Amino acid sequence: MSPTLEHEYLIELVRNRPTLVTSLLAEMGVAVPAFDELSLGNTDFTDCRPTEYRADSVVLMTQGGTPVHAVVLEIQRAPDKRKQWSWPVYLSTLRARTKCPVVLLVFCQDAATAKACAEAIDMGHPGWVLVPIVASSKDVPEIIDTTQASANAELATLSVIAHGNDASERLHKILHAYVQAIVQGPKDRPSYIELVLSSVPRSIGKIIYKELEMSVNIEDLMDYPFVREWVEQGEAKGEAKAVLIILENRGVPLPHEAQERILACTDQATLRTWIGRAVTATSVDELFD
Repeated sequence: MSPTLEHEYLIELVRNRPTLVTSLLAEMGVAVPAFDELSLGNTDFTDCRPTEYRADSVVLMTQGGTPVHAVVLEIQRAPDKRKQWSWPVYLSTLRARTKCPVVLLVFCQDAATAKACAEAIDMGHPGWVLVPIVASSKDVPEIIDTTQASANAELATLSVIAHGNDASERLHKILHAYVQAIVQGPKDRPSYIELVLSSVPRSIGKIIYKELEMSVNIEDLMDYPFVREWVEQGEAKGEAKAVLIILENRGVPLPHEAQERILACTDQATLRTWIGRAVTATSVDELFD
């Protein structure tokens, strides 16, 4: 799993926590009925004809085992007029399949795309107009409470990615809450650190690592998912990658020769020593000493 593209990160977060969809709907002022279970639904809406229709994600709400509400989630990075033809297919097919009300939630990174996706779709039949529910990064709640972040790591992760370009005092609170969600969460919780670091500016990555330095004891480093995920790839190259990522995001200069030496190392004991040193090293020399 390497969800590094804009199109993929929200899908991955929803896959692990479908309630993210209801959180976004709430931010958009859309009420959902009472339910006792959420699950991912079938995203394939292909009928007997050759044309393929496949949504990004589907979340199904049930009560007592009966579907009561369904959400089609689409992620748009740019305006696409073709979606005016496929989105109605998704909704009508899902409605027929589940026998319950359905809604379309479109998530966009920027305001221009959100405006284009919010255009009403006139179906041609009198009174039948589909108006997509559109959310953008600004609609994602700012998670600054550490308790809330620890209870909902996926929402905390989404908050960092959505607001990672905002130059504000609240961003530091968001980052702090996110780090606490990592270090205070269950050990078997999925780690989203690489996803975040690939989605935010490098300057924000440096702040995250400073927060981690203040929150994690070096001797306990290997117990945390964000490092274990890199190391437990079962190969030395995974551990070498961990060393490079930690140094890079801490802003430690990495000469080409040093990178080659790290990547060429196949001794796991040495690499794990370097991982521990990388957390506090201010130069490559300190790593190798």
